[in-house]
Amino acid sequence: MRAAILEQYGTPLVIDEVDLAPPGPGEVRVRIRATGVCHSDLSVQAGRMPWPVPAVLGHEGAGEVVEIGPGVRSISVGDHVVISWVPLCGECFFCRRGQPQLCVRQRDFGTMGDGTSRLSRAGAPLSHGLNAATFAEEVVLREISVVRVPEDVPFEIAALVGCGVLTGVGAAVNTAKIEPGERVAVIGCGGVGLNVVQGCRVAGASTIVAIDPVESKREAALRFGATHAAAPDEAPGLLASLTGGVGPDAVFEVAGRPELQRQAWDLARAGGRAVMVGVPGVTEETTLPSLLLTILEKKILGCSYGSSDPRRDVGRILDLWRAGRLDLEGLISHRLPLDGVNDAFGAMEAGTAIRSVLLP
Repeated sequence: MRAAILEQYGTPLVIDEVDLAPPGPGEVRVRIRATGVCHSDLSVQAGRMPWPVPAVLGHEGAGEVVEIGPGVRSISVGDHVVISWVPLCGECFFCRRGQPQLCVRQRDFGTMGDGTSRLSRAGAPLSHGLNAATFAEEVVLREISVVRVPEDVPFEIAALVGCGVLTGVGAAVNTAKIEPGERVAVIGCGGVGLNVVQGCRVAGASTIVAIDPVESKREAALRFGATHAAAPDEAPGLLASLTGGVGPDAVFEVAGRPELQRQAWDLARAGGRAVMVGVPGVTEETTLPSLLLTILEKKILGCSYGSSDPRRDVGRILDLWRAGRLDLEGLISHRLPLDGVNDAFGAMEAGTAIRSVLLP
């Protein structure tokens, strides 16, 4: 089968033939029908997010189960599934404490549960990018890494739910727990940021200020539910005006940059929340004023995968989409074949894409 391989950091992905081993115990083989191109894939490609290479990247996908391994009980051949790049073991400390987004099985870093890969090229193993490897025609995954969805859900819609939508909407609903009438700001209005905007709208926020230096992204944010939009230099004054100088109840940083994490904390009101959704480079750090950390009582909330339980939240997201309360079709700005993955990365870096979807 064909797959997109990152051979070394900072180089374009290579489309090549790879071998896929059959599913082992507790594993399923999925024919990928659609896979979104997420900023985390670009971060791995650029070397900002370390991952074993060579690797087949991609983690936001959906497809059809074509084979199951021994012992698989919850999934059948023919099922349509969303890929969860965080396995959901249900048994570790975090799963049992209701925090499956922190499941210890996600720390396998590119291998399956037995420590080996199911992907290889010319006999040499390839890493499963972000434990999913969806930039491929097919992939073998653990049973605990797929969530069944109704067959009438288009694959490209289901794929987006697997990461960008779940992360963004979850950041608002699960992590920040936005309440009706709250005033919020969202820094960074790419694919995930727009879903934070949608999540805040669904949760009942009265004021949603979208902050981004790119005018087209600000315009997109207004279409997805922001009440106001501002360039970064305009944002402090606008937020002061809208909140009577108090500041927003919650500010989301969705770009993954330390200086913007600091801005999120600065903009949030005393007693408010700064929600860190974007993924910075592994060596980057954010500095905050120690005295004000104490006396202003601002809460800093990390957000991984929207603090979501995909087994619960994928269905909820799709229900909101069916009810017309979430716009998922509008997120797709580019549809490309697998060979177009590097073009999708280029559009993301240029700021001209909301979400590119590959159709292997």
